[in-house]
Amino acid sequence: MSMLKIKKGDMVKVIAGRDKDKEGKVLAINKKKGTLIVEGINTITKHTKPSMTNQQGGIVHQEGPIHISNVMYLHNGKPTRIGFKIEGDKKVRFAKSTGDIID
Repeated sequence: MSMLKIKKGDMVKVIAGRDKDKEGKVLAINKKKGTLIVEGINTITKHTKPSMTNQQGGIVHQEGPIHISNVMYLHNGKPTRIGFKIEGDKKVRFAKSTGDIID
């Protein structure tokens, strides 16, 4: 996936899967796999052994990756598609539902 329309820090809404209709902020993106990690979405339980970095060990709850096709960008609280257009000499993203420039 060479070009992604969603960036780190964007607010997104999950449109498919176990966490459908939940909203969160994008924490990380993996362009190679086409996945992203969203705050509070797809939480997994991981059992860790005690180590030098984690003396206690035990059960850790963390967010797992979700495919980028399962989320939509939130613009003014509503999910929308994203398009690109040229503003002057700069390429910018815009919300297709309203036509407003995102960044």
